[in-house]
Amino acid sequence: MKVREYFIIISILITAAVIVIAQFWFPIVWSFLLIGPLIILGLFDVFQTKHTIRRNFPLLGRFRYILESVRPEIMQYFVETDTEGRPLNRILRSLVYRRAKGENDTEPFGTQMDLYHSGYEWLEHSMYAKNNPKEIEEFPRLLIGGKDCKQPYSSSLLNISAMSFGSLSKNAVLALNKGAKMGNFAHNTGEGAISQYHLEHGGDLIWQVGTGYFGCRNEDGTFNEKTFKENAIKPSVKMIEIKLSQGAKPGHGGILPASKNTEEIAKIRHVKPGIAVHSPPSHSAFSNPIEFMHFIKRLRELSDGKPIGFKLCLGRKQEFMDFCEAMIFTGIQPDFITVDGGEGGTGAAPVEFSNSMGMPLREGLIFVHDTLVGFGLRKDIKVIVAGKIISGFHMARAISLGADGCNSARAMMLAIGCIQALQCNSNTCPVGVATQNKSLVKGLVVEDKAPRAKRYHDATIHSFLELVAAAGLNEPSELTRDHISKRVGLYNVKTYEDIYPYLKEGCLLDISTIPLDYKKFFHLTRVMS
Repeated sequence: MKVREYFIIISILITAAVIVIAQFWFPIVWSFLLIGPLIILGLFDVFQTKHTIRRNFPLLGRFRYILESVRPEIMQYFVETDTEGRPLNRILRSLVYRRAKGENDTEPFGTQMDLYHSGYEWLEHSMYAKNNPKEIEEFPRLLIGGKDCKQPYSSSLLNISAMSFGSLSKNAVLALNKGAKMGNFAHNTGEGAISQYHLEHGGDLIWQVGTGYFGCRNEDGTFNEKTFKENAIKPSVKMIEIKLSQGAKPGHGGILPASKNTEEIAKIRHVKPGIAVHSPPSHSAFSNPIEFMHFIKRLRELSDGKPIGFKLCLGRKQEFMDFCEAMIFTGIQPDFITVDGGEGGTGAAPVEFSNSMGMPLREGLIFVHDTLVGFGLRKDIKVIVAGKIISGFHMARAISLGADGCNSARAMMLAIGCIQALQCNSNTCPVGVATQNKSLVKGLVVEDKAPRAKRYHDATIHSFLELVAAAGLNEPSELTRDHISKRVGLYNVKTYEDIYPYLKEGCLLDISTIPLDYKKFFHLTRVMS
């Protein structure tokens, strides 16, 4: 006999027993207030046909779904060790929280990391370390703007990476932008257009223009120069970033769930409300590298000479080579390139895309930097990186590999209250960061969270500069691949320069100096029309 049959028999016996006892002691009837709903639920489980577990195990089977629903919380708070959590472990999350709150961010008793595990990395220090920076005024800046840029931007070395209003709540956007204003760093709008919440506090903006051209699109989804210019010339907009792809879902385009697409968001994006919004996987304003360069030039003209760049997660290396050749052929160059890694975050992405597509940040950054050097373009173009940039060491590693600056999204979310509940795609974010539920959004208090974003930014920059000083360097630009060591086996350690030797300046411009690894790209048909 199975549990289902036991349930039916027990339900009949209990009901009969209560009826019999009620003949002698009527108050027993009140027990049906508890027993009745349980029996009804059990009978519903027996006769429904959708869930086998509930059908075979009435009432008891429901605990399986209850436990499954709270599994992420149980794992996060009771099971995972400090070094195991995903996508960000507890050590990193706690570091962000402490810095955001202005609390002590030091650790007692030594590292918890396994220093002998393959893949462990460290920054090589110097016997002749420099004095540590003490004041925010000492923080270095990064000037972004090439030869054709009329309004170069002096950027922080760490800025807020792309996150759209729609994916984030209005209070989250307000808190991030106010924090950016307070800390003198930039806030990337994401591809969801510029909202009034991006403008309210006057923080510096990097306006991201994606494949959907939200905020600068025609009814058919094509690019609209007039609305682009209206937004691009706003004083808060310091740079424009053309999004080609993002690390978490390269080649897929963005997704705004219907539950988040309110009338307000639809108006800002120039789309219909209440429907899921999928931005296309590729741009309609250009179809080859030459057209892309001219599109960059046109956006620079429409924005009155502001820095124009593009963001990509590296896929086919050949296509980036085509971009570089197009830059030389046309004489048009972006002012910056943002390299996103396959480990980058997102509000919603198909599992196959986030897990199995897109080059990881380190390999993507190295290829982009080296290729630009090989074509003699690197000195004119700044390279920014995004993809799990959380700590000062992450910044040091990225810059040593070839970056000029860094962007961070998830760390900034954590700074304003994110608890990694992993509910970004369901409109149920419990802390009001990644939801449009008005009740949940109200719980995020802008005046409290904005200073946290600033404090996290300042403390992380300070930590990064301490690492630079400990390496005996005067400024971040002196970091090289030789400064980072990586364990590639139990008894084998290499620097990143050993693993990825530098290319010589201009070596890709002469057939006789092209490295062996690059020669295969020159044997393929070039896309130059």
